[in-house]
Amino acid sequence: MKVAVVAHSGKSFGGGLSELRSLLERRGIDELCWREVPKSRKAPKQVRKAIEWGADLIFVWGGDGMAQRTIDAAAGSDTPLALLPAGTANLLASSLGVPRDIEAAVDIGLGGERRRLDIGRINGEAFAVMAGAGLDALMIADVDGGLKDRLGRLGYVWTGLKNLRAKPFDATITVDGTRWFEGATSCVLVCNVGEVFGGVELFREARPDDGLLDVGVLTATGLPKTVRTIASIAAGSAEDAAGARTAKAASVRVEMDRKVLYEVDGGDRSKVSSLRFDVEPSAIVVCVEGPGGR
Repeated sequence: MKVAVVAHSGKSFGGGLSELRSLLERRGIDELCWREVPKSRKAPKQVRKAIEWGADLIFVWGGDGMAQRTIDAAAGSDTPLALLPAGTANLLASSLGVPRDIEAAVDIGLGGERRRLDIGRINGEAFAVMAGAGLDALMIADVDGGLKDRLGRLGYVWTGLKNLRAKPFDATITVDGTRWFEGATSCVLVCNVGEVFGGVELFREARPDDGLLDVGVLTATGLPKTVRTIASIAAGSAEDAAGARTAKAASVRVEMDRKVLYEVDGGDRSKVSSLRFDVEPSAIVVCVEGPGGR
């Protein structure tokens, strides 16, 4: 088996990259392409090289950013990706049941099921978990850097509370060609999986292989209503919250009355006034544990 490792050198868990290398040697991997990158944005080039090399499997070591960049590069190929959840968070690994245990995660890569998953695209860029504009992007942008390193997932809670007073924006949202929402909102979120932000199940019926994306818009405005809605979502799901609206779609178009910050799989991007979301069915192959995965 030809195995490639594309690793974020600044992220770690368990015994680190040295344990991973030793473990792969003990598992009898004799054709190994090892690439370390200092930033997740440098991963796509190495992923493409691994695919051209003819890798039978690519291990991806890092957090949400590494997973997203790798998937963007690997979309459309048949090369399986095995997630090794180093770093503060790896929401895709968590949603697929990949443990934060190097040996167990490696065994899933080498002997687990190969499962085809959809991806979403936001303005052409791939995402596997979620993308959106407004409150979630502000929260993610503020937690980047030292705060994320010091507080981990609690950092997201802190910045979320900090940004609850953010000014709403007017949005017109078209779902599969039909106008679905028009009005004030503080957050538009499109997801490929149901579980986001450290175990919160946002969309109960979301599946990463159903050929559809799940859309949510926060219709509550004003601090008291917004807090009640977020608390309701955290306790149940967005489908149950009175101050939110949800739908399933293959394509979503969002026009906003001003430029708003957006995010892709936990990484903040620039401000834009329009967003285009599309699903790309069965675009990637990911290693999961056991028949059917989770």
